[in-house]
Amino acid sequence: MIKVKDLVKNYGNFEAVKGLNMNVEKGQIVGLLGPNGAGKSTTMNIITGYISATSGSVMVDGHDIMAEPMAAKKAIGYLPEIPPLYMDMTVVSYLKFVAELKGVPSKDRPSEVKRAMQVVSISDRAGRIISKLSKGYKQRVGLAAALIGNPPILILDEPTVGLDPSQVVEIRELIKSLKDEHTVILSSHILSEVSEICDHIIIINDGVVVAEDTPENLSDTYSNQSHVIMEIKGDKDSIASVLKEVDYVDSFDFKSESEGIVTVALKLNTDEDKNDDLFYVFADKRMPVHKVSRENLSLEEVFLKLTESEAADVVDDTPVDGAEASSDAEEIVEDNDESEVEE
Repeated sequence: MIKVKDLVKNYGNFEAVKGLNMNVEKGQIVGLLGPNGAGKSTTMNIITGYISATSGSVMVDGHDIMAEPMAAKKAIGYLPEIPPLYMDMTVVSYLKFVAELKGVPSKDRPSEVKRAMQVVSISDRAGRIISKLSKGYKQRVGLAAALIGNPPILILDEPTVGLDPSQVVEIRELIKSLKDEHTVILSSHILSEVSEICDHIIIINDGVVVAEDTPENLSDTYSNQSHVIMEIKGDKDSIASVLKEVDYVDSFDFKSESEGIVTVALKLNTDEDKNDDLFYVFADKRMPVHKVSRENLSLEEVFLKLTESEAADVVDDTPVDGAEASSDAEEIVEDNDESEVEE
C-alpha cells in the first residue's frame, strides 16, 4: 500500500530524513515510532503530501505522491495530532463540508457522512456544535473526517493524546475495528498502546529505519541471551546452592514462589544460549525445571535500546510557523475550558 524508497528531506543544512526506506502492506496496523527529532513527523508529512521530499520516492496505493498528488491523497485519510476542526460548525455540517472538499459526489454526501458517523459512534451528536463536545468526541469527529470517502489508508498521529482513560480504551478499540477495511499507520509516544494495537512496528531514529517487525519478534530479537528466567520446583536455599556452582551464572535474583515453584532471574556472563545446559544442571540434581527462557524485553525497552544514543529532549523535526503554533495554543486552551466542555 505504501512504499517509501531512499527518502531524503533537508531543512537548509539539516538532514531530517536520510535515505529512509519502508513498506507498509495492505491490511496491517503499523506503529511508526521514533524519538523527537528522529524524522518520524517529517516522514508522515511527506507521505500525506503535506510537505515535499528533497529526494526519493513515496508510492501510495500505486500512485507517486509527487507525480500524482491528487490520486495519492485520495487514498489517504489523515488524522493529525490536533484535528483541524471548525469549532462553530455542527458535527454533520462539518463532515458534509469535508465530503465536499474530498470530492465526494453531492448525491452521495449524506449517506457517506452518515456512514462515517456510524463507524465512530457519533450519530447522536450530529447536531451538536463541535466546540461544545468533549475532547474524546472531538477526536472522533476528526477520525470521521479521515474516513470520509472511505480511503484505503488511514494515517493517525497521536490519536489518543489528551484523552481520559475510558476514552483511550474506546479509541483503541475503534482503531482495531478499522483493520478489516483499512491499512492503518499509527504514530504514538505511548508504547504500550502501540504494542496493544499494532501488528507491525517500524522504529525510526536519526532519519533512518533502525528496526521493523512484529512486536513479539522485536522483543525476541533484541532480548539479551544473558538474561534468563527459570521456574524450578524446590526451595530457595537448594536452588541457590546449585546456581552458585555454575561458572557461567554471574548473579541471580529470586522473583516469586508459589506452590513450591520458585521463579528466579539469572544474569549470565555469556551471550551463548545456555537454556538446555541449565535444564540439565537441575535435572542432574533431581530438581524439576518447569520453564527456562530468556527474559524478553518490552517494546519500550527495545525502543530505548535502539534509540538511546539520541538526546531525550530535542526539538521536534517538523518546523511550525507562528500562526500554526498560535492556533494550536488556542485550541488547547479551548479544550481545557471546563465550562464549555460536555461531560
